[in-house]
Amino acid sequence: MDGRRGATSGGPGARLEDISPPGRVAGPDEGIGVDELALAARNHGLPLEALRYDVTPPGLHYVLVHYDIPVTASEDWLLTVGGRVREPLTLDLRTLRSLPAVTLRVTMECAGNGRARLTPRPVSQPWLVEAVGTAEWTGVPLRLLLDEAGVGADAVEAVFGGADHGVERGVEQDYRRSLPLAVAMGGDPPVLVAYGMNGRPLPPQHGRPLRLVVPGWYGMAHVKWLRDITLTDTPFTGFQQSVAYRYRQEADDPGEPVTRIEPRALMVPPGFPDFMSRIRVVRPGPVPLEGRAWSGYGEVARVEVSTDDGRSWGEAELAPPDGNVWAWRRWRTSWAAGPGRHVLSVRATDATGRTQPGEQPWNRGGFGNNLVQRVPVLCVPER
Repeated sequence: MDGRRGATSGGPGARLEDISPPGRVAGPDEGIGVDELALAARNHGLPLEALRYDVTPPGLHYVLVHYDIPVTASEDWLLTVGGRVREPLTLDLRTLRSLPAVTLRVTMECAGNGRARLTPRPVSQPWLVEAVGTAEWTGVPLRLLLDEAGVGADAVEAVFGGADHGVERGVEQDYRRSLPLAVAMGGDPPVLVAYGMNGRPLPPQHGRPLRLVVPGWYGMAHVKWLRDITLTDTPFTGFQQSVAYRYRQEADDPGEPVTRIEPRALMVPPGFPDFMSRIRVVRPGPVPLEGRAWSGYGEVARVEVSTDDGRSWGEAELAPPDGNVWAWRRWRTSWAAGPGRHVLSVRATDATGRTQPGEQPWNRGGFGNNLVQRVPVLCVPER
């Protein structure tokens, strides 16, 4: 399976490649272009002050839509499960909702979060640090559906197809991704076929009526507008799997797959902002600092804060563990602010020892960029 669909047509010289060029890296002095601004207008991030919410309201949760938000009619929606199974399934939403349901609080982050701060900059959706959110997702554990269909002895992967259709780097395609069978069948935590977000039906931009939720994995794995699941006896080689979402240094490098979320901590910017520069303004004296931290590899073990642009670090207080390692964890501390300019930073370390770098390794896709956050602050007395 290669994930391609449709054929190029048109008059002489008409080619999809002419409107959909290969991925590239910006030139040394190249600013963000109109095409990147158009992507930024369609795909929005989390306002960092919304880190105060334990669960992100759907309208504030980050959104990335590769192509168009499909027009979906929930009452007619069908999910098929086929391929290397004993009994193919066709399930409507009523049937799915009648099955045992699970609700999981999961932090989801775009694999390209932080891309716009890389030098040279990969030309794509220009995220800074805001492509994240945490929601309570309700649905059916994927393993229950696969157990009902009966997994074939030769199955190695589960391929998930969404209803969004478009062109990327000259390839016409439906959005499709796969998971190793061991991940798809996992139970701690389970992968979900989700139909609810924060106690309500999925909003259109978040995949109504069905989406995949893969705890601990970057957002590209959480296929939206899910309509088919196919078990295969060979690895999936579609565009989103073998071309996009790879850690690579050169264009012809096969690279390594993007999978789990690297550790990250973010700070609620303190004080109040300048409209254009977003530099924060605080008053002298004690300033509370707070935020969230998460990792797709395990529980967050430590969060450190710097108030002198990374020259020294102090440990922040972490909220008590609640047993859910796949959702962000609150941290807080206090800073004695003095007059002048300051740069605040925060970094997380997880239970596996992974920590955020002070200098970000570069890759052509701008993926997995978990460089420590820097928050410029101006401390001035009351007027």
